[in-house]
Amino acid sequence: MLYALCFLLFMIGLYCALVKKNMVKIVLGLVIMEYAANLFLIMVGYRLGGAAPILSRPPAGQPVAALHSVDPLPQALVLTAIVISLGSLALMVSICIRTYERYGTFDIGQIRRLKG
Repeated sequence: MLYALCFLLFMIGLYCALVKKNMVKIVLGLVIMEYAANLFLIMVGYRLGGAAPILSRPPAGQPVAALHSVDPLPQALVLTAIVISLGSLALMVSICIRTYERYGTFDIGQIRRLKG
């Protein structure tokens, strides 16, 4: 069920990115899609009742702590993806600002008409 909600969140972002004509709404759609992908990756590595591998101790009688710890690889991937998405978001916002300074609008339909 939670994976379906991640997919729904991704579809909402995709809808915003493909259908909307406002550049700011397109950027927000892309950000929503990135967050949906990050949430999906975190949920893939989640283990019910798990703890961080560095903090968890094996319970009495259990030889391996890996049975009770969450997977740290998706967490590292998401942390890297957050940093990359922050850089791409800054680039997209700067492009939106420069476009607004030049054309005076965020509407991509009007920007195409002003191309002349």
